[in-house]
Amino acid sequence: MTDKYIYDILVFVGRFQPFHVEHKRIVNIALSKAKHVLVLVGSSGKARSVRNPFTFGERLNMIYDSFPEDIHGRLIILPLYDKLYNDPAWINQVQTVVKETTLDIINGGGFRTVGLSDAKVGLIGMAKDHTSYYLKMFPQFASVDVPMTVPMHATALREGFIDGHMKKHEVAVGQLPMNVANFMYNEFAFSPEYQQLRRELDHVRAYKKAWEAAPYPVKHMTVDAVVEQSGHILLVKRRSEPGKGLWALPGGHLEEFEKLADGVIRELKEETGIKVPDAVLRGSVVDTNMFDDPYRSTLGRVITFAQHIKLADATSLPKVKGADDAEKAKWIPIGDLREDMLFDDHFAIINYFLGL
Repeated sequence: MTDKYIYDILVFVGRFQPFHVEHKRIVNIALSKAKHVLVLVGSSGKARSVRNPFTFGERLNMIYDSFPEDIHGRLIILPLYDKLYNDPAWINQVQTVVKETTLDIINGGGFRTVGLSDAKVGLIGMAKDHTSYYLKMFPQFASVDVPMTVPMHATALREGFIDGHMKKHEVAVGQLPMNVANFMYNEFAFSPEYQQLRRELDHVRAYKKAWEAAPYPVKHMTVDAVVEQSGHILLVKRRSEPGKGLWALPGGHLEEFEKLADGVIRELKEETGIKVPDAVLRGSVVDTNMFDDPYRSTLGRVITFAQHIKLADATSLPKVKGADDAEKAKWIPIGDLREDMLFDDHFAIINYFLGL
């Protein structure tokens, strides 16, 4: 490492939905202090939603294209996957990626003759709000805190773009790098995925408006069933927004005078028509838990109660058929599950119960 740089590598973690000018400023500061900058793009496996409209590949291009080509060799951009309800797994993921990347860098991509203790590694970011809690999870890394110079609200940028009220000339350069604005407004805005996001945003806003007269912030209670049998999970395909077309756990809103466990069985049967007696379903519950990530639903603060129902292994699976809010019901092999095919945090809920 030359005297020009304080660090071998600085790590910048974010979702970059989208990559805006404050993100770019932080990367530039990192480039002035470190030989290499590792950008870890969070929520990389998520299905598209109003909160996560862009894929990892799209965000990777946003970031690379925001910098001259001669900088690209010093920029390393890698995906980071959510590990909801399992912070140790998320921390381990970050530590492993940083370790492997740093060892490759300081050893020139060849034999690893130099160890991690010989490298100067730092974590750079803005300790701006509760979403930056991760900055305190890695005391082994030096901390580089960058004060925010221009208030930047990614939610307003996303929703203003999706609903069409925020025009390109209003955000280009001042809030978004020009290449990002060009991609969003000249390319993505003409895609079927964009139209789906517009419909989803309209649905979410109408849903929230119906509750805005409440004298306090509304919190919703839902129930979900994780039904496992013979290496398969029972899922339903969502018929409408939000998440239309995504696979989901059978579930829905708890009725006013209903017990949680009763709601799980009711929703399961309504949406899948599974031909298993209630007594067998109730007797097959092996675990229960509440799932309460504040951002788990685009509809607002939604807490769900889920039960893991493990049916005895068999040579054939119970017949199911989508009904009610479900377009389709299907047994899906556990090995075929992907985060980007599942609604909200349902992939994380399945992982929690199955220990994946």
